[in-house]
Amino acid sequence: MSNKPKIIAVVGPTASGKTALSVALAKALGGEVLSCDSMQIYRDMDIGTAKPTEEEREGIPHHLIDVAAADEPFSCAEYAALAKCKVAEVLARGRLPIFCGGTGLYLDGVLRGGSSYEKTETDPAYRASLERMAAEQGAGAVHAMLAAVDPEAAQATHPNNVKRVIRALEIYHTTGMTKTELDRRSVQTESDYDALVLGIRFPDTETLYRRINLRVDMMIEQGLLEECRALMAAGVFARSATAAQAIGYKELFPYLRGELSLESCVETLKMATRRYAKRQMTWFRMHGHVHWLDRTEETTAEQLLHMAREEVLKFLGK
Repeated sequence: MSNKPKIIAVVGPTASGKTALSVALAKALGGEVLSCDSMQIYRDMDIGTAKPTEEEREGIPHHLIDVAAADEPFSCAEYAALAKCKVAEVLARGRLPIFCGGTGLYLDGVLRGGSSYEKTETDPAYRASLERMAAEQGAGAVHAMLAAVDPEAAQATHPNNVKRVIRALEIYHTTGMTKTELDRRSVQTESDYDALVLGIRFPDTETLYRRINLRVDMMIEQGLLEECRALMAAGVFARSATAAQAIGYKELFPYLRGELSLESCVETLKMATRRYAKRQMTWFRMHGHVHWLDRTEETTAEQLLHMAREEVLKFLGK
């Protein structure tokens, strides 16, 4: 038996039901939820990041949400440090920390003491040269460079996420080692915690895609367009490349600029979200420590909770 603090994580693709399951587990087991989402940390980006509402939280304390301004840089290392402080606070209250989210990189940062590449050297001149290339030749040019030296990292990183593509190239440039290899070494380091990672997956991807499409429609009904317009008017997207590249917002820019119809932009958003879900599953499949809970269209929230609760009770030795 490990003497390390025990924590739970609920992971999986967007729209899979992670929030509802984590809240149900917290209610059943005396837990508190810690968001593990790289965009929910930002204030004022609520609907587009699927931030849980007060009603959805059902009175369960939620942490690591709204901790930074929407145009404020925030790294994986900063998240990991803050998350570890919150874990200690939750444990001190005699409660069970339950991470919930789909940002695998952030969870790895907590479980493995931070990814190795967070600590590697930087080369501002080299980075600037890549930024110029992206500006002059397009994002695809630097992404192709990454694909040539680190195919796995390229596959897991969207070409439009220029910042992350450039960082991966900078890692290779300064260390002679790919980001993929550094990530593998990071995973091999010993964790501060005894963690059970539960993953929700859909053997029938069409079921997940239908859920994603419905979620996007609901976001539009809840006021996503107005939220995006307000952020644009406040200059958030102009000041922050991270916010400007966030799925759920950038797909609506052409409509707000009067270039495309709303219907067209919503369809683009649905497609982008489905592709993001696919990348999330690629990430989590690469991690053998995930205990998968298979979900179908017929699986009820109660059945999913029962499956998860059985795994957690075994893990806790109860």
